Amino acid sequence: MLEAPVAKTLAELTVPMIFGMLSMVLYNLADTYFVGQLGKEQLAAMSFTFPVVMTINSLSLGIGMGAAAAISRAIGSRDTQRVRRLATDSLVLGLLIISCGVAMGLLTLEPLFSLLGARGQILEYTGEYMQIWYLGMIFVVFPMIGNNILRATGDTKTAGMIMSLGAIVNFFLDPVLIFGIGPIPAYGIKGAAIATLIGRSSTFALAMYTLIWRERILTISIPRPCEIWQSWKEILHVGIPDAGARMIIPVGQGAITRIVAGYGSAAVAGYGVATRVEFFSLAVLSALATVIGPFVGQNLGAKQYARVHRGFTVSCNFSIAFGLGLFTVYLLLADKIAALFNEDPEVVATAALYIRLVSLTFAAQGFYFVVNAGLNVLKRPLLAAGLSLLELFVLAIPLALIGSHLFELTGVFAAIGVSYLLTGVIAWVIITRVLAENR
Repeated sequence: MLEAPVAKTLAELTVPMIFGMLSMVLYNLADTYFVGQLGKEQLAAMSFTFPVVMTINSLSLGIGMGAAAAISRAIGSRDTQRVRRLATDSLVLGLLIISCGVAMGLLTLEPLFSLLGARGQILEYTGEYMQIWYLGMIFVVFPMIGNNILRATGDTKTAGMIMSLGAIVNFFLDPVLIFGIGPIPAYGIKGAAIATLIGRSSTFALAMYTLIWRERILTISIPRPCEIWQSWKEILHVGIPDAGARMIIPVGQGAITRIVAGYGSAAVAGYGVATRVEFFSLAVLSALATVIGPFVGQNLGAKQYARVHRGFTVSCNFSIAFGLGLFTVYLLLADKIAALFNEDPEVVATAALYIRLVSLTFAAQGFYFVVNAGLNVLKRPLLAAGLSLLELFVLAIPLALIGSHLFELTGVFAAIGVSYLLTGVIAWVIITRVLAENR
């Protein structure tokens, strides 16, 4: 990271991460594709689940990042017992989160999704999916924390394999359980939840096997209350801010979904398809943002400020080229891509409208991803969190409300694109000034 050409270094670091990012996106993309064949009501129901699922995923990833930060420090100090204590206590903390999450999720199932705008049959479909998903939360939370424990040890390859395994299992089980085959009945939208549950359970099994038997990183010794509390404090010191920043996005998306719900089930279904396509499209830029942090951190520590500047420049130039390339593709093929998920004309038109409008700002989103990741390493976490709050609660949601009033659904989607564009520009201005302080 300190000597090789900057562009080559970033490319070599990013490519392996792309597969991990894509595997995470493929869970939702596969569910959306196969459920979309059932009808627009079922597809709309999947769209309502997305903000809630992503909120819980964000919380799990935040705890995992906190565990990874604490464990990596213990590894650096060669304190093996502390490593085992932290790894074990992070999973115990995860179990506590699961217990609260399952109870709260099941108790608030109908009122929560009613608040998001789900009604009638769509609300029933949403409940059918989420009841199963909530009961399988342990298979979601544990592997996410476990993977971050493995990354803290430097084993990113196994973590990537674990992530990919669940996505592959889910992809092949989705059509079998949703539509039925031979003696296996068609479970409809419940089948998508069951397939996800089985896919996640496979990652759970592999993650636990790796942590317990291969790495032997967990301990069965019972700690004193003060010890486990100390571990949790250390984990949550990083975990709470990280989870909070991650949770801003799905919470904001829930608000946007509520606005879109005012235009009917087809609009919600189309919006759901479009956002899945968006997440898939941005996996490469998300992977780049993931590696810019370690790159900047190491070069900053070595006082190689020119390489830090070059890293941001290369990343932003790539974001422009990649974003414009995607926009060109979607400008021509948005309708055909949307039709792969559902053939309802209104669903296709809604999804294509969003994809065309928002893909124009993919380059700006790349700026935002890269700058946000870099600001944390440059010891500007409040600026990073501020960008997230600005993008959603100062720009996207207020502009979407105004756009809805003036231009209906087109105004909502255009507002989202404008918020991305403005945030990208502001991010670039901020990072330029911050880097000037580190010359």
